[in-house]
Amino acid sequence: MVMWVFGYGSLIWKAGFQYDQKVAGFIKGYRRVFYQGSTDHRGTPAFPGRTVTLEPAPGDLCWGVAYKVNGEDDEHIALTYLEVREKQYDQKVYVDLFTDPSSPIPAVSGVMVYVASPDTKANKNYLGPAPIEEIAKQIIQAEGPSGANRDYLFQLEEALNQLGCQDLHVRDVANAVRQILKEIKIEF
Repeated sequence: MVMWVFGYGSLIWKAGFQYDQKVAGFIKGYRRVFYQGSTDHRGTPAFPGRTVTLEPAPGDLCWGVAYKVNGEDDEHIALTYLEVREKQYDQKVYVDLFTDPSSPIPAVSGVMVYVASPDTKANKNYLGPAPIEEIAKQIIQAEGPSGANRDYLFQLEEALNQLGCQDLHVRDVANAVRQILKEIKIEF
């Protein structure tokens, strides 16, 4: 058995499970947005953090990494781990992964990705869109068992830079957080 998992947030720099291959690439028709509340990793129920989810966006590309997991045992272990780690994401979708922007042929088909839907009945932690400055303020204030929400943001920005990916939403939120931290004289 072979399973592929696409990471577009913290899975880019921290898989947390055994894998046989890691491939940088992108999926089509989605964009990464800080619309998901995190009450278990980067925030608390009283002060939710913001993590990324995917939003349908025809014509857009979302860069990340895909992990190949071979074997029934490793697949079971990875899925068990991911079901806990990604429990606030209420959907799994299967997408095509591309590695060459000029090729219409995917490198891998049927790659699983966790998505937090905007359905607030199924996804009680969905925060949705907000002005960049509001998102930035919420990220600055939030901290959870996995650390400060701003660390998640800056690690994501760095991981995307290492992939050679310019994600405008991530960049804009990171710049807004840096500006606020500079204004209140907090080192980052």
